[in-house]
Amino acid sequence: MLRLARWCFTHRRIVVLIWIVALVGVGALSSAAGSGYVNNLTMPGKGSQQANDLLKERFPAQAGDSNTIVIHAKDGTIFDADVKAQVAPMLAKVAGLPHVTTVVSPYDRQGAGQVSQDKSIAFAQVDLDKRANELPKDFGKTLLSTARTADGKTVQIEGGGQTIERAEEAAPAATEGIGVLAAVVILLLAFGSVVAMGLPLLTALLGLGIGLSGVAILSNLIDTADFAPQLGAMIGLGVGVDYALFIVTRFRDAYKENGGDVEAATLLAMDTAGRAVLFAGATVVIALLGMLLLGVNFLYGVALAASLVVLLVMLSSLTMTPALLGFWGKRIGNTRRDKRQAAKHGDAPPASAWVRWSAFIARHPWPIAAITTVLLLALCLPALGLRLGSSDAGNNPTSSTTRKAYDLLAEGFGPGFNGPLVVAAETGDTQKLLALSAAIAKTPGVEAVTPPQLNPAKDTAVLRVYPTTSPQDEKTTELVKRLRDDTIPGAQVAAPVYVGGLTAAFIDLADLFSAKLPLFIGVVVLLSALLLMLVFRSLVIPLQAAAMNLLSIGASMGVVVLVFQEGFLGGPLGIEPGPIQSFLPVMLFAIVFGLSMDYEVFLVSRIREEWARSGNARQAVGDGLSATGRVVTAAAAIMICVFAAFIFGDNVVIKSFGLGLAVAVFVDAVFIRCLLLPAVLHLCGETTWKIPAWLDRAMPHMNIEGAEPTRGNGRGPSHERVPLEQSAGADSSDAGGDPDADPVPVGRV
Repeated sequence: MLRLARWCFTHRRIVVLIWIVALVGVGALSSAAGSGYVNNLTMPGKGSQQANDLLKERFPAQAGDSNTIVIHAKDGTIFDADVKAQVAPMLAKVAGLPHVTTVVSPYDRQGAGQVSQDKSIAFAQVDLDKRANELPKDFGKTLLSTARTADGKTVQIEGGGQTIERAEEAAPAATEGIGVLAAVVILLLAFGSVVAMGLPLLTALLGLGIGLSGVAILSNLIDTADFAPQLGAMIGLGVGVDYALFIVTRFRDAYKENGGDVEAATLLAMDTAGRAVLFAGATVVIALLGMLLLGVNFLYGVALAASLVVLLVMLSSLTMTPALLGFWGKRIGNTRRDKRQAAKHGDAPPASAWVRWSAFIARHPWPIAAITTVLLLALCLPALGLRLGSSDAGNNPTSSTTRKAYDLLAEGFGPGFNGPLVVAAETGDTQKLLALSAAIAKTPGVEAVTPPQLNPAKDTAVLRVYPTTSPQDEKTTELVKRLRDDTIPGAQVAAPVYVGGLTAAFIDLADLFSAKLPLFIGVVVLLSALLLMLVFRSLVIPLQAAAMNLLSIGASMGVVVLVFQEGFLGGPLGIEPGPIQSFLPVMLFAIVFGLSMDYEVFLVSRIREEWARSGNARQAVGDGLSATGRVVTAAAAIMICVFAAFIFGDNVVIKSFGLGLAVAVFVDAVFIRCLLLPAVLHLCGETTWKIPAWLDRAMPHMNIEGAEPTRGNGRGPSHERVPLEQSAGADSSDAGGDPDADPVPVGRV
């Protein structure tokens, strides 16, 4: 790390030029290649996937998504002459659109069941040859605009289904701008300097720009979901600002320790905080790549894309930060506010609030640890009732056509008509199919079943099943399981029969995530704990980190369940209660665990640095907290502002992400880093840094403290110091400078 920092500092113009060329070059390559984002989801072995595969092979006309055109006669019935005169020609136009295989009109004999009892509401079923994620968004807009040609004074036309919903989705809000604005304000308050504020932002945005261009290129090589750039930007902006902020804060301390020597302060900052950033970035990447263990293909590209962005913003922090400190170090190390405070207080500035707070924790560790733990466990409790699923159109904004179609169908037919199940049978035996249809119709929770439709080869049939409950209702999940486990086997069709459709696919996805989530959490926590044990030579630190990170994630999930599933504060936030999106816990865990490890490594590395210097474990906790408290809370405040902005959007999934991430960062920064962690380390004392001798000998030694590491076995402080030059194993020729030059002066770490 020291060699890299010295080279970047000495050759700062070259470093800046390399990054600018990379930004322009990768951006140009991305523009030339374009992007190929696709939400391609496959679940081998699941019933919904088997149904889709069967229909693709034998009944392509029924293999795509099905959408609905909802018709509401404002006065009278849909059979009134003026209403029919507007609707029938419109349906004929829809039938002629590309990708449309079948339109079942309520005016046809086959669509007789698509008219409400009072005949004021009806729907036309529009079958497509592809699934919604395989169709361009423009097609959904064309479908909706064609349907809307019949909309008028006497007729209301609304559209429902995934194809129309995707076309209606607004572009993601530019929350990155809100995050940058929040970072500007918070960094100005923290540093009191425009230059000190600008450096973390510049390094973060530089790495982020290259990373997002790289994600676009990656989308042409591997299936990557269309929300990957937004997710990458959200994570990249947060960790990028955090990493540079950590290094700049350490530089400012080192600048004063080294009497204003910019180069010495830069090397010391990079050799301490820089090492912490490298390790923290590695843990974020591990957490994100852990999503590959889930076996869900559409998360592969997301995991790789987010990891790529994190790697690039980390590299930017580790190389651009020392280069820019070479240009602006004096202005950052000694700002105007620093000069005013020095003039006012001299060499003995008053104790900061963080010094007083760390002293308060040292006096009351037991009560603080107990109260904080109880509070966090209370926040975790609602998460025990977590129900995974997928939100339906009933959660969409009331102004959207999909929400209006949902409400009209629920009014005219019942909520289950918003999410029909597709039963695919690998047989053309009419008698067996009729017996199957009759058995399904008698199943509790079924409102209606359409007659079997045979493919041209007469060897495969499709039945549509309308539940009595909405797609996101828990009773619909129970119905799907009842059909698969009891009804279909009991019908004795003697041929494969699968329950598919969008509703069943979301149920299968929730089951898949539920089954894989424990493995995912276990692997990520174990690997991160092993890394912490390797770096800090401690058993307490990895156990504490695992337990406390799980507490903060559990608390955030508890709040999400309370708001989005149970409906607490749902009214003011415009939220309809429903299940938690199936992939939310996985992605929330990966992101939050990685961000929590950032704060963990930065705080604990500084505590260990102080312990190695003083030999007093409890004093080191207070010194480490008082030295890092301001930067940790400033970094967290930036992240909270970025994430909280998502809460006020229209998309319920994005809203839940925003709330979960904002709560997690707040809990981690305030309750974990400022209360529980220092209290526990005070209670553990020197036990924190003990490790069995046999285990210590078996593990390779890594130095995260950087400058002036301890000699010996690394299990305790030593007052025999190693010069900074020796600690990096470098000589002066590494910088390309004079080999006879004096070594860089180093102050106390």
